[in-house]
Amino acid sequence: MASYLKDAERYRTGVTNFLRDLVALPSPSGGEKAVAERVVEEMTRLGYDEVRIDRMGNAIGRVGTGDTVIVFDAHMDTVGTGDPSSWGFDPFEGKIEDGVVYGRGAGDDKGSVAAMVYGGGLCRSRALDGVDATVYVVGTVMEEDCDGLALGHVLTESIPVADWVIIGESTSLDVYRGQRGRMEMSVTFRGRSAHASAPERGDNAISKMAPLVAEITALNDRLAGDEFLGKGTIAVTKIECETPSLNAIPDSCTIYLDRRLARGETRESAVKEVAGLPSAAGAEIDVPTYAVPSWKGVTPATDKYYPTWVLDEEHPLVQAGVAAVTEALGAPPGIGRWIFSTNGVASAGRLGIPTIGFGPGDERTAHTTDDRCPVDHLVKCIAAYAAMPKHITGIGR
Repeated sequence: MASYLKDAERYRTGVTNFLRDLVALPSPSGGEKAVAERVVEEMTRLGYDEVRIDRMGNAIGRVGTGDTVIVFDAHMDTVGTGDPSSWGFDPFEGKIEDGVVYGRGAGDDKGSVAAMVYGGGLCRSRALDGVDATVYVVGTVMEEDCDGLALGHVLTESIPVADWVIIGESTSLDVYRGQRGRMEMSVTFRGRSAHASAPERGDNAISKMAPLVAEITALNDRLAGDEFLGKGTIAVTKIECETPSLNAIPDSCTIYLDRRLARGETRESAVKEVAGLPSAAGAEIDVPTYAVPSWKGVTPATDKYYPTWVLDEEHPLVQAGVAAVTEALGAPPGIGRWIFSTNGVASAGRLGIPTIGFGPGDERTAHTTDDRCPVDHLVKCIAAYAAMPKHITGIGR
């Protein structure tokens, strides 16, 4: 049988054009319909055994009917483009230059979508190397707005019990085995409004909030972590108030916090830290709920808490991933972790399904005007994804 990489090379033109098509279809969270339809069209063309869009709007393709169930996941939505003048080209043209595809979502995360779809096609072409596996390739929705929400839906409602999950975010062709968690918090102070000409008659909610902002900034410097995943962080990302007018004392003030969670940190411990700050007395602290309709009108709700997850470097899935990449590409990959958050918060963090990451591109270009994916990475990922079922099937959890 031909090598994985030699087989994957046959798909170079096809996967490149497919990625350019995906980039050309804007797909903000909740607006992925056109991309989902394009994904199932390509899966059908590649001969998947089953192709469908589930009730939430996730694109799902299946290859094989074996006992070991492996799920490959990459998200179809993207962040916005920001100021159009900050781009040197149309972010939706699918520009290709010097063997690199550029545009919004090229690296985060449509490059992984394209490579996984073609990786599934190569699995079928090679008849899964004869192993007893079922491979699902999933294009999930709404990850940028609420990581893990859609994959959690897939793994609990749309696909039979999954044994293993591969997340297709950018890893620069290394195997990743974890990430910090994250959560959002809101902190609100109530005050009493009065005419601004006599501020002493009121209770200024902004003034009550100001010292707490400084204490939260100082708290960030004290947070701990570990050498692999890194330290926890906390940052004030937004502040707003309610006031009758610009010449009235505000009667409420709310700040929003982004909290990245190191190993061992939890929702409860993070809330307790903020509540214990000297200036937090009397504040209302809340973890917001995300409840926004998908493009198909389904509105699953979840608190905006996304747990930390990590696999030991010697875990069988990590070692199987390394072995697959080594066989497919001819050299062992590095082993690392993401700085940002991924859908792994659902598969590994909430559901306890062993999960690793492998994908094209560099995470440092995500959410930037340099969003990109090298074509060589697409081809190498196709090869590695196709090699994974052989190495994963039969390992024990």
